[in-house]
Amino acid sequence: MRSKELSMQVKEGILKLQKHKKIIREIATILRVAKSTVWYILRKKASTGKLSNARRPGRQRKTTVVDDCRIISMVKRNPFTTANQVNNTLQGVGILISKSTIKKRLHESKYRGCTARCKPLISLKNRKARLDFAKEHLEKPAQFWKNILWTDETKINLYQNDGKKKVWRRRGTVHYPKHTTSSVKHGEGRVMVWVCMAASGTGTLVFIDDMTQDRSSRVNSEVFRDILSAQIQLNAVKLIGRCFMIQMDNDPKNTAKATQEFIKAKKWKILEWPRQSPDLNLFEHAFYFLKTKLRTERPTNKQQLKAPAVKARQSIKKEETQHLVMSMSSRLQAVTATKGFSTKY
Repeated sequence: MRSKELSMQVKEGILKLQKHKKIIREIATILRVAKSTVWYILRKKASTGKLSNARRPGRQRKTTVVDDCRIISMVKRNPFTTANQVNNTLQGVGILISKSTIKKRLHESKYRGCTARCKPLISLKNRKARLDFAKEHLEKPAQFWKNILWTDETKINLYQNDGKKKVWRRRGTVHYPKHTTSSVKHGEGRVMVWVCMAASGTGTLVFIDDMTQDRSSRVNSEVFRDILSAQIQLNAVKLIGRCFMIQMDNDPKNTAKATQEFIKAKKWKILEWPRQSPDLNLFEHAFYFLKTKLRTERPTNKQQLKAPAVKARQSIKKEETQHLVMSMSSRLQAVTATKGFSTKY
């Protein structure tokens, strides 16, 4: 393997030490280079008067500037184009290069092959609604967001297998029980919960099966109205005060006519929420906090899962909920920057 070339600073140091009447052995010791290297640098300077390295032609580049532009253009038009597809297209016009060459040209232009993030499909109508919502609320003061009671539902699995989990293991132990996560068919190992939150903390955690006659976790408009009737005023006064606004997503039970009439009769203010906007919903992160705190628990049935779930909800600090609520400004700015499309949140 070719050794690393000397820097211009070291080369100039060799000449400087020679002017101070140092011999080759002493120069090599001081600069920590080989004696033959010092001798070569001094001889090159004496014969050519230069210290810079001669230009090496190297192997001729396989693609022209036009070929490079064609490769970049194909990826710009369709970022999901594979190196194989690019190669086949180029072969069709007589350009014979390898896939590795194509990848090198893309790397030179700062393109990298990455896993595509999965985001909700946003229609033109929803995109406009998201953008209008962001522009309307972007300049709202912090107190506006602090006066909102955020609500949502989620499932909590008996076996915490939501998402991928990393594990330390040795080769050949991939299927060992202690190295695997468990799953349960037909949803037998989960509970559905309704929860609310404000900047000042989390509210009551309501288990849906405690609200239904058949002890199921199915939520219809009637069950949802019972939850709202029992929980909204109680939690809003505790977390915010008497002047509050409610945030709900656009789930059918939330937008049902009976639910809307119930809310109107209660004279509660509702924050109009754009559809297909999980990146604006603070509960996407709040539920992550909740389920992360539950991963250390080992319940064996749904009833044993409830107590740790309540404990995990109580352990979410006020600083965490306040940070989430105050992030609305950044979320709205991100929606504006993407012109209504999905954001990093």
